[in-house]
Amino acid sequence: MRYSLKSFLPRSLFGRAALILVVPTVTIQLIVSIAFIQRHFEGVTRQLVHGVVLELSVLRRAVEAAPDAEAAQRVVAPLAEGFDMAVTVPATGIAVEDRRSWGDLTARPVIAELRARLPNVLSIDLGSQKGMVLLAEQTRHGAMQIALPRTRVSASNPHQLLVIMVLASVLMTLIAYLFLRNQLRPIKRLSEAAEAFGKGETVPYRPRGALEVRAAGAAFLDMRARIERAIETRTLMLSGVSHDLRTPITRLRLGLSMLPEDEDTRALLSDVREMERLVDEFLAFARGDAMEEPVTADPAQIARQIVENVARSGHSLAYVQRLEGPVAVRMRPQAVQRAVENLIGNALRHGKTVQMALSSTDRFVRFVIEDDGPGIPEGQREAALAPFARLEPSRDPNRGGGAGLGLSIAADVARSHGGRLSLGRSDRLGGLKAELSLAR
Repeated sequence: MRYSLKSFLPRSLFGRAALILVVPTVTIQLIVSIAFIQRHFEGVTRQLVHGVVLELSVLRRAVEAAPDAEAAQRVVAPLAEGFDMAVTVPATGIAVEDRRSWGDLTARPVIAELRARLPNVLSIDLGSQKGMVLLAEQTRHGAMQIALPRTRVSASNPHQLLVIMVLASVLMTLIAYLFLRNQLRPIKRLSEAAEAFGKGETVPYRPRGALEVRAAGAAFLDMRARIERAIETRTLMLSGVSHDLRTPITRLRLGLSMLPEDEDTRALLSDVREMERLVDEFLAFARGDAMEEPVTADPAQIARQIVENVARSGHSLAYVQRLEGPVAVRMRPQAVQRAVENLIGNALRHGKTVQMALSSTDRFVRFVIEDDGPGIPEGQREAALAPFARLEPSRDPNRGGGAGLGLSIAADVARSHGGRLSLGRSDRLGGLKAELSLAR
């Protein structure tokens, strides 16, 4: 399996902004630390070692001039004390090789500089005694061991600098984190307000943050106000249209009911009922779910109500519930029920066997309706979701078909609940499979 760099990068704006902040800071610190330690500390080390080498040369000449080892020890002892050193001639038990601690950052340049300037050095021990340098040289009286403080040959431990830099970096990162979170909070609130409005909910929102975020928030509020005014205007218009259309239809039905019942009268009454059904579909599509407030509802209860309604209408509907436990979803129950009943009505109109299944995941609740009808070809499924779409002559409302709004209404309800309506082929029954997903 191949992985790209993008798969390892954070996906949130906060994570990416933090990465942009942290990576350059850490990189600069590493570069500065390495450059400072290598250049400054090594330069200081060379200067200190040079001074120590001059003192060691004086001690060596004194030892070489002495007639024997005892005389060399007596002569060199006061000199070593003045140089803040301790000299042993001849020395025993000296290290056979150089020693240093694994975490000693300046030990390597110290050893290299001492060996470059002292040709007769036997070993350099920087790890046996803390804070001390044990240096062994070969003389004509045997091995001479010099003990001197570590501070004589190298600057103070650079760990202090690194610790200070790390602590300062952590402090600055924490401050930047708090500032960054404060700057991103208005963007998150804008996203939450836009997402809620997309589901038909209006949550309080006030533009905050940087000028660009405030401008985006103000634009969102203007857009939301315009959409709400348009919905309100459409709702008022539909109320009038509903009254104006139903009144003459009611008069027609009343007038036809008073006429003698014959074949022509029954045909006219059927036309009036068809007009009422089409008007109801048009109004349901235009009204959407704007008239209903979202509440917390149980989708299983809605499914059971739908099954009861289908049974009362004289049809058969197989129902399968695949919920693992109680599920509560914030939704518009009437709108969801109307959308699912539209899907079931389409399935009953074009098939003989219809099945509804209810399932849920961590993110969605799904109503799945399957039938054994002819289905919808894959290339026409997207077009079938458009308003007033009729894919074949048999779906003409003048021939008993629908108005082409059932799928469109269901798709609008799904979108307003943060989900979607997807069409496919039923593997179980062979007809159409409609899956209505609602966000939890």
